Amino acid sequence: MASGEWCLIESDPGVFTDLIQGFGANGVQVEEIFSLDDDSLQQMKPCHGLIFLFKWQQTDSSNQNLVKDSRLENIFFARQVITNACATQAIVSVLLNSNHEDLKLGPTLSEFKEFTQGFDPQMRGLALSNSDKIRYVHNSFARQQLFEFDSRDEKKDEDAFHFIAYVPFNGRVYELDGLQEAPIDHGIIPPDTEWTDVARPIVRQRMEKYSEGEIHFSLMAVVGELRRKYEREMEQVLADPTLTDDERNDKTSHLSILINEEERKRESYRIENLRRRHNWLPFIIELVKAYATQGTLATAVDKAVVTKEAEKKRETDKKRKRI
Repeated sequence: MASGEWCLIESDPGVFTDLIQGFGANGVQVEEIFSLDDDSLQQMKPCHGLIFLFKWQQTDSSNQNLVKDSRLENIFFARQVITNACATQAIVSVLLNSNHEDLKLGPTLSEFKEFTQGFDPQMRGLALSNSDKIRYVHNSFARQQLFEFDSRDEKKDEDAFHFIAYVPFNGRVYELDGLQEAPIDHGIIPPDTEWTDVARPIVRQRMEKYSEGEIHFSLMAVVGELRRKYEREMEQVLADPTLTDDERNDKTSHLSILINEEERKRESYRIENLRRRHNWLPFIIELVKAYATQGTLATAVDKAVVTKEAEKKRETDKKRKRI
């Protein structure tokens, strides 16, 4: 990958959580959202922002409710000025517009936020695309390639996917899309209302643009670190004098299960991300050579194609049940 280029990023909560940690931020993680019902979003509190991946279409552009007043001085918004940077831009947009006490930005993002404070959206986009630290972390998920392909040979009709963010800021919900000129104002958050209740119908409306059966989107939430949340709840349960021993044991047992599940999930993320970053090319080359030597290469390829198609169908069927 040439210097200055940004790689494609997989829409996966483990990848996005790893990116956040790589930027030096802590206190948050990314969770995939499988349903837009009340219960699912309630479990995500505190939710700092939503990251929505969708199939971009030429008709997606909109200039309604664009913010062009003094609010631009306070909202962090950056135009996307380089290809494939939208995943990191969505993450950074959520993190830099949150002021929750649990979120610690760390030196890299804190310095970047301070440095770009007086910039316009175009200059912020340029600054982000030229940040060596941020680009290095982003490109740590670049896929290993055996050959360098000329970009002119890429298919012109290939589907393009795009990440955007939804965030609460000063009592209103904003859509932050680097391909737009400015943030999109989606309205006020009514008193005693969760901001996700305002964002839910907006996201659902975008999903309904696609034909039934088509899977062209995914939704993730940047939430407070769940393990810390459960540990704090555990401390509260242990210190609560109004609970009976049985009640306390039931609650601590349940919270212990949740904490262990979070630890297991983080370990799973770690292993999967190691696999994503590993250079498998030497192994693949030797494996292909071995199959070819034994005369079983064609049979192995046919079997792999059938298996891949079956996996793709299972994944599609599973996603149809989501959201």
